[in-house]
Amino acid sequence: VQLQASGGGLVQAGGSLRLSCVASGRPVGGYAMGWFRQAPGKEREFVAGIHRWSSSSSNYADSVKGRFTISRDGAKNTVYLQMNSLKPEDTAVYYCAASSTVISSESRNGARYPYWGQGTQVTVSS
Repeated sequence: VQLQASGGGLVQAGGSLRLSCVASGRPVGGYAMGWFRQAPGKEREFVAGIHRWSSSSSNYADSVKGRFTISRDGAKNTVYLQMNSLKPEDTAVYYCAASSTVISSESRNGARYPYWGQGTQVTVSS
C-alpha cells in the first residue's frame, strides 16, 4: 500500500488542522493505521492509531487525548487526523503509517508499521 499525507500548515495556537492520509493499492480498512510525529531534535512519537476493520476503535497519546481525533473513510480510502486546540508543542512533521499485522497492544510502536507516507509539516505559532 502507498500512503500520501497532506493537510499540514502554519496555524496559531488554539487553531485546528485536519491531516489526510490517502492510501492506494489496497483498501485501507484492512490495515491498522497510525499517525506519528517527529519534532526537530526529538525521536518519532506515536500520536494516534485506529485498528484494522474498525472505524471507531482507536487509541491516542496522552498528550493529544481529547484534542485529536483519528478517523477512517473507507469510500475515500483515507484516514484523517483532526487536530483541535493546537499547541506550539504539537509542531512537528506528521507521518501516517499502515500495517496489516500490528495488534492493538503494539500499535504505538512505529517499528511495527512497514508502510509510511512522506510526512506533512505542522507548525503551531504561539
